[in-house]
Amino acid sequence: MPDPPVPLLTLRGIGKSFLGVRVLDGVDLDVAPGEVHAVVGENGAGKSTLMKIVSGGHAPDAGTVEVAGARQAFRGPRDAQRAGIGIIHQEFNLLPERTVAENVHLGHEPVRRGLVDRRAMRERTRELLASIGETELAADTRVGRLGVAQQQVVEIAKALALDARLLIMDEPTAALADHEVELLYGLVRRLQQRGIGLLYVSHRLTEVFDLSDRITVLKDGRRVTTVATADTCTDDLVRHMVGRELSSYYPDRAGPDEPGPVRLTVRGAGNRKLRAVDLDLRAGEVLGVGGLQGSGRSALARALFGVSPFTTGDVTLDGRPVRLRSPRTAMRAGIAYVTEDRKGEGIVPRQSVLDNALLAGRAVFPARSGHAARARRVRDLLAAVEVRAAGDDQEIRFLSGGNQQKVVLARWLALDPRVLLFDEPTRGIDVGAKSAIHDLVRRLARDGAAVLMISSDLPELLGMSDRIVVMRDGRIAGELPAGATEEDVVALAVGHTPQSRTEIDR
Repeated sequence: MPDPPVPLLTLRGIGKSFLGVRVLDGVDLDVAPGEVHAVVGENGAGKSTLMKIVSGGHAPDAGTVEVAGARQAFRGPRDAQRAGIGIIHQEFNLLPERTVAENVHLGHEPVRRGLVDRRAMRERTRELLASIGETELAADTRVGRLGVAQQQVVEIAKALALDARLLIMDEPTAALADHEVELLYGLVRRLQQRGIGLLYVSHRLTEVFDLSDRITVLKDGRRVTTVATADTCTDDLVRHMVGRELSSYYPDRAGPDEPGPVRLTVRGAGNRKLRAVDLDLRAGEVLGVGGLQGSGRSALARALFGVSPFTTGDVTLDGRPVRLRSPRTAMRAGIAYVTEDRKGEGIVPRQSVLDNALLAGRAVFPARSGHAARARRVRDLLAAVEVRAAGDDQEIRFLSGGNQQKVVLARWLALDPRVLLFDEPTRGIDVGAKSAIHDLVRRLARDGAAVLMISSDLPELLGMSDRIVVMRDGRIAGELPAGATEEDVVALAVGHTPQSRTEIDR
C-alpha cells in the first residue's frame, strides 16, 4: 500500500499562556491535503488562540508546528503566508475603494518596467477566481460594491494568490444570508478538489457535519477528542463540548395552563415591508417566528419596536390601543428588543459593561433621575445572568459574544418589560452560552413576560417555541403548534403547502 500523504499541517503538544493563565495545553492536530478539519468548542476553549498560532499571530510557548513535514517557527503572519497558510477572518481585511484585482494582489502587485502591470494583475485575478468556480465576479469591480459572500470569495482569492495550501476559515457563515451559505458549501468543496486543506472553525454544528471530514473538540484549552465526522453525531459532539446530553439542551416548553391572557395583539398591520399582519402574543409563552431571509421576520420586530413603525392596522397592549411610533415610545410601553446585529446595533464596543447595560434606562428616564438605584439594579442583573467579565468597567468589546448578549439582556430586564422581542438571540454564540440564554428566555416567560423569538436556526426555533408563526413575503403564511417538524416550517416558508393557518389550527 502507498504511504499516506504527508499532512499539510501537524501540531504537536501546543501550549500557550497569557499573564500566567494557561490558554492551550498540549494540543495535537493535523490536516491532510484536501481535508476539511473542523475545530469546535465553547467560547474560551482556545480555538482563536490555536488559529493565531497556526497563522503566525502568536508563537507557541510549547510544542511544534510543521507544514508539509517541515518544522516552522513563525515570527509573524508573513512567515505563515510564505509557508502556504492563509486565514479568512470573520471580519474581512479588504479595501472597499479598491478593485477586486487590487485587493487580491495587495502588497505583491506584478511589476513591469518599474510600474504595476495592471493587465497581468487582472488576468491573474481572473485565473484565480475561475480556479474556484467564480466566473461572474469582474476583476475591475470595486470591492465596496460587493455583497458579503462575494467579499469572502475575494478574501479566498487573496490567500490563493499567495499560494496557500492550507486555509483557516473562522466562522465563515456568520455574516452570510441563508442562500449564500450554499454558495460557500460549493466553494469549500472546490477548494478540497484542488487539494487545499481547510481548518474550519464554526459554532454551527449543522455545517460542521455537512462539510467536515474530521472534527477536533477543544475544551478549556485541551483537545478532548478528534473524530471522523461519519463516526459521530450531534449528541456526542455536544456532550464533548459542554459535558451534557443534547436532550437537556432546550428547557421544557410551557405547559397547557402556563400561557396567560393575550398581551399583544396586531390586526391588519403593515408598512413598506409588511402586509396585513395578524398576530396574538400571550403572557407566559415563547412565540417563535420562522421564515426565509427577507420574509419579514426582522421587519416585524422592528415595526413592533417602533424602528420602522406600522403605517396601517392596529396594535393593542394588554387590551389598550398603542401607537409604536419610535423605540422610545415602545420602551415606555414596556417593549424590549434584542436586535440580530449585536455588534452594529446592540452594543457600544468601546463603552464599559455597565454603561452598555444602562443604555435603555438612560434613554427612557431623565439623565440623572434615579441613576444610582438603576446602576445597583443593573449590577444585580449582570450577576444574575452570570456575565463573565473582569469587572463592570471593562470595555464590552473584550467580552465573548455570549457575555455581550447577556449584558444586552440585563439592559432590558432592568426596565421590567412586558414584551420581549428577540431577533436571532444566539447567533454567533457557542453552545454553552446558547443553553444559558435559552434557560433565561424560558425563565422570563415563566415569570409572565410575553416573548417573541425570531430564529433561522430551525432546531432552536422548534426547541424553544410554544407556537410558531412562519412568514413569507411580508405576511404570516401560517401557524404551527409545539412539536412541529423542520419540514413543516420549511413548507410554509417556501409556500409548498396547500394548508392555511386555519386548517393547521384544526
